[in-house]
Amino acid sequence: MNDAAAQTERYRQGMTTRRAVLGDRHVDRAESSTTDFDRPFQELITEAAWGNLWSRPTWSKRERSMVTIALLAALGHDEEVAMHVRATANTGASRADIAEALLHVAIYAGVPAANRAIKIAKQVFEQMDAEQGA
Repeated sequence: MNDAAAQTERYRQGMTTRRAVLGDRHVDRAESSTTDFDRPFQELITEAAWGNLWSRPTWSKRERSMVTIALLAALGHDEEVAMHVRATANTGASRADIAEALLHVAIYAGVPAANRAIKIAKQVFEQMDAEQGA
């Protein structure tokens, strides 16, 4: 298999995993707003993050979800925290799992980072609950 074929297969695997984690609606929105400017970036994250890292068999999607949320919270990437908290509906990470991960953030990355992420998670959970009730 040549590099182009391998990339294509990795892209396909990445798109499958990305849709499984983030949901079709999110991925369709991202795809529809992709331009020539950000297409290389979208391809990169689909292949590298989703086709490689998130598709590895060693950890479950639940475990990857918890680690990802903790890392994003520690780094202060609020929009990504919200996106990945929402994705827990698909990964199997529970609200208790997220709370535990954010306790680790408080100790190892700082209380302000965890406090901000907890606020974001609560907002996302409220939105998710409202959508379920609708």
